[in-house]
Amino acid sequence: MTADWNDIPAQHWQGGALECAGCAHELLRAEGGCEPGRMCMQDAYARRIDRFFRTHPGLANQHLGHAYFEVRAIAARHADVFQLPALMDDPDETVRLQLALRLPQRQLMRMRQDPHREVRIRVAQGLAVDQLASMLRDEDYHVRATVARRLPEALLPLLIKDPDLMVKREVARRVPMPALWRMVEDAEPEVRRIVAERLPAPLLDAFVDDPDLLVRWEAAGRALGPVLDRLARDPEADIRERALARLAELQSHPSTEPEHG
Repeated sequence: MTADWNDIPAQHWQGGALECAGCAHELLRAEGGCEPGRMCMQDAYARRIDRFFRTHPGLANQHLGHAYFEVRAIAARHADVFQLPALMDDPDETVRLQLALRLPQRQLMRMRQDPHREVRIRVAQGLAVDQLASMLRDEDYHVRATVARRLPEALLPLLIKDPDLMVKREVARRVPMPALWRMVEDAEPEVRRIVAERLPAPLLDAFVDDPDLLVRWEAAGRALGPVLDRLARDPEADIRERALARLAELQSHPSTEPEHG
């Protein structure tokens, strides 16, 4: 039976068979430190390269300039951090992704303008919170959405009018009052639904006539007083049922304090 680590035939990263003779680490094989088809830094298969550097992390520094991007990327996981800035302009984003996971803040700041969106997403995930505002206007919506998940609440209003739905959803989930009120009339029903889940109950009258059924349904589950009475007369049966259930809940717990956010 083929071992699970040898499920893909061994092959040199440039093509053809692996040749241990002449390899810089030829002596390791004699000591059991590498094995073609299992762990080898000259293999085309990333898992075998990774197994090699996990076994020999001390060799990573000397391979940061290797011609094969997988070797550089995997070596970057194990190399000394002070060696990594030399790879910040590496031509392959796989390598730069590894740097974004390990570089300290001062160097990470320099990667905010990386040409590849996945690298900038990683930067936005790791950048210090007080530096995130510098990525508010990134051209990629996923980067901005990542920023919105971590941005201090006080700065979230800066993204309320973002053109992308994904970003506005993240903002609606976190932005505090009174800025949340500014999203009541957002053009996207999904955004208004989130607002209806979070808006203080006395303000839910803003959604009584909302054109989206699910927005009104969310409001009906939290409304109070005259707003709830109006939703109990909604043209849609599902909304009326939800509002009547809310009324019954309030009547069975008359001491319940009104919601204020």
